[in-house]
Amino acid sequence: MTFGTESKGVYAIATTPFFEDGSIDFNSIDKLTDFYQESGCTGVTILGIMGEAPKMEPEESRAIVKRVLARSKIPVIVGVSAPGYAAMRSLARDSIEMGAAGVMIAPPPAMRTDDQIVNYFAGAVEAVGDDVPWVLQDYPLTLTVVMSPGVIAKIMTNHSSCLMLKHEDWPGLEKISKLRSMQKTGELRNFSILCGNGGMFLDFEPERGADGAMTGYGFPDMLTELVGLFASGKRDEAHDLFDAHLPLIRYEQQLGVGLAVRKHVLKRRGVIATDAQRKPAQMLSATAKAEVDYLLARVGKRDKRAAL
Repeated sequence: MTFGTESKGVYAIATTPFFEDGSIDFNSIDKLTDFYQESGCTGVTILGIMGEAPKMEPEESRAIVKRVLARSKIPVIVGVSAPGYAAMRSLARDSIEMGAAGVMIAPPPAMRTDDQIVNYFAGAVEAVGDDVPWVLQDYPLTLTVVMSPGVIAKIMTNHSSCLMLKHEDWPGLEKISKLRSMQKTGELRNFSILCGNGGMFLDFEPERGADGAMTGYGFPDMLTELVGLFASGKRDEAHDLFDAHLPLIRYEQQLGVGLAVRKHVLKRRGVIATDAQRKPAQMLSATAKAEVDYLLARVGKRDKRAAL
């Protein structure tokens, strides 16, 4: 299975498991990697924003890449976004040499004008090498960088090594439609579009032309089933499944505590040993954990995977 412009399905955004003392839990990394594969994911993305990548030492990042690649039978994308090109190049080249399928690059928050954004990615591609396949991450809610369809099209046109867009704009359905329309008229080459935002809009994104999801919601097995239902034309069944999980998806999308919710769910599912994060971190209060457990119980009435 390869990573390319035709990639579909679900690429799980992996959390990074830690022990309570902040050290990396490599056994839980193994279990998490197995879990994503058993859930039907077509790929996995590590060291992204939800993977707490900025909190890692360089040698820790490489150790995680090596561990996941040794375990995974599906394509692995490595997040290499960094304030400077030197660190980006180093991690990207090392990851590809170890066997990663590609890397993911996001714009730094300082970018404001279209020219700044386009020029930044030109520099990034020059730094990592135009032989390195990569994913363009469009996440304005967190990164505060707004990329119009025209800017995305220009980046895609300038860099054939960019094979996928990780679409996380919000609202963003019209952006998907615009990009797919540009491809149909021949204005834009083909590339894969996988969507994030915890799956918040995955009830309509496939109908707009998205190829699937790239997100870390604690039920990747549900996401793969959902994408499969849409691909089979089973619209009502897909929406019924999505509706069952929407309260938990919505709760997880709260700014600041989303990762804590995600790790709590993965711990409850027996995938990771603890819900610990690297400091600084915003953990769930006892009340918040009880709310998540209540939501799990309610989802579990309609989807037995949540009946923990």
